[in-house]
Amino acid sequence: MPIGVSYSEEELVQVREKFDNLLKVMEFSTKPEDIIMLEKAYDLAVDAHKYQRRKSGEPYIFHPIEVARICFEEIGLGPTAVICALLHDVVEDTPITLDEIRGIFGEKVALIVDGLTKLDGSYNNMDEVESPQAENFKKVLSTLVVDVRVVLIKMADRLHNLRTIGAQARHKQLKIAAETEYIYAPLAHRLGLYNMKTELQDICLKISDPELYEEISNKLIDSDSDRNAYIQDFIAPVMEELQHLGAEFKVSGRSKAISSIANKIKNNNVTFEEIYDIFAVRIVVDVPVEKEKIFCWQIYSIITDVYKPIPERLKDWVTTPKSNGYESLHTTVIGPKGRYVEVQIRTKRMDDIAERGFAAHWKYKGIKKQENVFDKWLDNVREILDTKETNTMEFIKDFKTNLFDEEVYVYTPKGEMRVLPKGATALDFAFEIHTDVGYHTTAIKVNNKLVPMGYKLNNGDQIQIITNKNQKPTEDWLKMVITGKARAKIRSATKEDRRKVGEFGKEALERKLKNLKIDFEENVDVIARHFGFKSRIDYFYALAQGEIRVSDIKNYDIESGKIVFRKDEITPDTKIEDISSELKKIQKPLKENKSMILVNGEPADMYQYSLASCCNPVQGDSIFAYLTSKEGLKIHRSSCPNATNLLANYGYRVLKADWVGTISTTFVVELVVTGIDSGIGVIQALINELSNKLAVNIRSFSIEGREGFFEGRICIAVLNKDQLNLVVQSLEKLPGISSVVRSDKSFN
Repeated sequence: MPIGVSYSEEELVQVREKFDNLLKVMEFSTKPEDIIMLEKAYDLAVDAHKYQRRKSGEPYIFHPIEVARICFEEIGLGPTAVICALLHDVVEDTPITLDEIRGIFGEKVALIVDGLTKLDGSYNNMDEVESPQAENFKKVLSTLVVDVRVVLIKMADRLHNLRTIGAQARHKQLKIAAETEYIYAPLAHRLGLYNMKTELQDICLKISDPELYEEISNKLIDSDSDRNAYIQDFIAPVMEELQHLGAEFKVSGRSKAISSIANKIKNNNVTFEEIYDIFAVRIVVDVPVEKEKIFCWQIYSIITDVYKPIPERLKDWVTTPKSNGYESLHTTVIGPKGRYVEVQIRTKRMDDIAERGFAAHWKYKGIKKQENVFDKWLDNVREILDTKETNTMEFIKDFKTNLFDEEVYVYTPKGEMRVLPKGATALDFAFEIHTDVGYHTTAIKVNNKLVPMGYKLNNGDQIQIITNKNQKPTEDWLKMVITGKARAKIRSATKEDRRKVGEFGKEALERKLKNLKIDFEENVDVIARHFGFKSRIDYFYALAQGEIRVSDIKNYDIESGKIVFRKDEITPDTKIEDISSELKKIQKPLKENKSMILVNGEPADMYQYSLASCCNPVQGDSIFAYLTSKEGLKIHRSSCPNATNLLANYGYRVLKADWVGTISTTFVVELVVTGIDSGIGVIQALINELSNKLAVNIRSFSIEGREGFFEGRICIAVLNKDQLNLVVQSLEKLPGISSVVRSDKSFN
């Protein structure tokens, strides 16, 4: 670790002031012995980080102190978690060892700090894994079943890093945002940390699509006074009735998150003005637990006596809480001026859980509905972790299915309710009941009718599973399930069959390595990866089936008892860190610098590169370069639909990319135009605006009218993003046009 300049006296005073502020907010939640340990953690952290500074130049120790504050104030964790937050980077970034932490603070703190420490380059052959980022995800997520505080502290760490991300380079911001969007934001939702989830997603949007973020933010600010006035008008007729409740209550109105509004705009092809539920009214009543349900429905009755409700938008999470502990009664009513208004009705306890999630859940552990609210979910995570031969990328994909947002409520023949993610199938339900039931499923009845195993479940379905002990899973079953538990168990079962077949291949390899006098376990995975197999089981199976032979192992050296394949034999993905060598392979002579893009500061023309067809970048778009294994560099938009997956799981293959000056090249873009189908002049108006007024070349044009509504898809050639924005703005002003949205259509 490079030695820098230690903190000045003035900086140390500022550091101590921040820590004292933390102690002050914790004073009613700590015992004298807690204060002693907090002081020890502070002293150790300050000394360990004394030569380190953040990208902004401020003392690094500000970061652990702020993470500790977030843990206590915003998540609701206790002194032990605060101590661990103060120490969360010392083992990873300083000479302090885990044994030293254990000696001073005990085994529990050491366990949590270890879970917060990233994997180093020597851990588990990190130079040979498919994705170091995924390995780190897996290590952190694995601690969920040991001590959930590891993940909660990690969430606080990520939140503070995002709040202060401005000092990071643009391409690093994109990687951090993608990781957050991929794992941390869904995890915050699953743990009930709604405020944190919202802030994480908003910051990610600000990074990946700053123009959309600013547009929505400005429109929310501009409409703020009108919105507040409307909320007051909405509340006024019901306030007198609410006063008669005989209980304290609070009414507030809040806008939807910017990221939530952005998703509606993108997914529904609508404008900001067309979103009817920009805000929600929340009524929070303070009553004893035994009276909660009565009061919530009483408030619902008051609201719906004044305003007409929309029955299909009633969501009762008071009677049946969400699987992450969320409780609230949501209804949408038609308010003044015919506007739809969502009303959220909950008690103070429910609001506390909704705002602070998992940590608040423990505060109400004695309440029946809150008992074991996370236990079932953690059991599913544990089963995925315990599944043998699941590689890291498979684990991450399986885990993500447990972070579902929407749910379906279904029932066993005895009337027991089970909660599964929306989109789950009848076969998913079988594995949800029990692994053995899933393995031996031969037929499924839903509501007393036979259905395919891949039947998608609906709320209220009653499912009966018919089994046969001779039945066993096949790989085709993977296409009929979506839950992580089902996928992991099916893969495990099919791999068991492959393992049995592969025993013959394994024996042949054991003989080969024995003759070479090298250890089997130390070398088998290196050999399997060398030949392009994801696991040793797949390699053994291929050997047994004759798809590959033991004699194909050649061009190698043996160093310290380990087989090392010579460099000219190493495949592009064997050493993921050596990106520079891969770039050399796709280099080509640079005759004349006509490149419109720089990659890591160099002209892109010196490499084999192309614009990604999944997002069709236009000059002026925020972009990054991704080094593929076979097609050279691909240039993607930062807001590309595939960006989150690439940046989160393969960030080491992502390079900085920038546009160069002004160029004459044109880019093909598809616009989706929707509006009122008047039947007269729509096509003519669009073509006239594009061709005659804007002088834009139309590559293709299709339009379809349906019951008073039309959708047109127009491919145009533009020079840059400024011209594209001008086209969009001009078309939006045409009479009858509802929305104009850029699509991500592939033009291969």
